[in-house]
Amino acid sequence: MGDHVAVYSAGIVALGQNPSAIKVMAEDGIDITNQQSKTLASLIDAGITFDVVYTVCGHADENCPVFPGATTVIHRGFDDPPKLAKDAETENEALNHYRRVRDEIRAWVETL
Repeated sequence: MGDHVAVYSAGIVALGQNPSAIKVMAEDGIDITNQQSKTLASLIDAGITFDVVYTVCGHADENCPVFPGATTVIHRGFDDPPKLAKDAETENEALNHYRRVRDEIRAWVETL
């Protein structure tokens, strides 16, 4: 592997910006307000190729397309914050789901 890494984030479906995700990422000093929700298909259609793809939710793992070439697909599942937050009784309770998953993903990425 070279010394250059390009990181992309995409899903199976583009769902738009999530205000709760924006809020908890800002708490960690990460501004995602200018990020756009995109699909994996849109990246592939743009000619982007991948050496490694990490899937982080069950839906993506189950529906991930077959990649051309020598792409390695690695799955590490995390809870889905919007799904957990929908039954929260307060905004803080809902945000705590996002915070927990954010922190779990950060800890995992730091091991890569």
